[in-house]
Amino acid sequence: MDRDDLDGVDIMVPIELNFEVAEVAAQKFAGTNRKILCEKPLAPTWEQAKAFVELPNKYNVEINIAENYRYNEEYQIIRDLVQSKRIGETYYFLQNRVDCFLCDLTEGSFPSTRWRQHPEFAGGAILDTGVHDLAGLHHIFGAVREVFAYGKPQEYEFSPYSVVTVNLQFVSGVVGLFTFFVAGKEMQRPLTGLRIFGDRGMIYLEERDCGTVNVAYNDGSSSQIPYRPQRGYYNELLNLYNSWSGQEEAAVPPEVEFGDAHLVFAILESVRTGQPVRVDLTAPSLENAGMNK
Repeated sequence: MDRDDLDGVDIMVPIELNFEVAEVAAQKFAGTNRKILCEKPLAPTWEQAKAFVELPNKYNVEINIAENYRYNEEYQIIRDLVQSKRIGETYYFLQNRVDCFLCDLTEGSFPSTRWRQHPEFAGGAILDTGVHDLAGLHHIFGAVREVFAYGKPQEYEFSPYSVVTVNLQFVSGVVGLFTFFVAGKEMQRPLTGLRIFGDRGMIYLEERDCGTVNVAYNDGSSSQIPYRPQRGYYNELLNLYNSWSGQEEAAVPPEVEFGDAHLVFAILESVRTGQPVRVDLTAPSLENAGMNK
């Protein structure tokens, strides 16, 4: 980072090092035109995530966060459908995310890295993987007001819970149930996926790679909207290029990604205490919860 020929850096380190390395980069690049891209989530603890949000102003440096779900075509489509009231007033949703962590420990797979198998950050796979789905829900429905979560403890280090099931209440009034399961498979098709219900119909996304967003209406009609799976990475890097060259603003600055990590920490706190947790930046239940443990 002391080199003079760098336009910027991409920070791709284990989650427990994200804030530490990003802070060093921000100090090195302070007041220059050089930029920073950092992988999600911001940090291993709530306290470090909150401090990460202050880095751009503190050091006068531009930082983007690589949360590819916020760039995926299917989430853009679903967000537009909800906001344009294609299914009328949206009332609630169900989302079931299943990742068999133990099934994918082979070399080169997502869970094969040692730091994911033995994480040094709160929540393990919930923070590392579940944060993607929560970012997608944030992108569709906006800010979350409150969560109430349960978890089933397990002994494997990669996640403190084999499953968490979360009731969410959004500021918009939408409510829903999110389940994240890491200890098995969903064998029956179609998958539960993401189902959003309104007073005129529903939106259904079976899984992110299926290539079709389904919309079914109460009158019996339906429509299928195709999309290109896994375009989040391309769109993410395109936004990075455009923001670094001054053509558009960064779509996921630290304060946006903080909301996603903050939501995970709120879920973990709710599981721990057995109580609902307000998802508010000033919530004392999170500030004093010892999320660094």
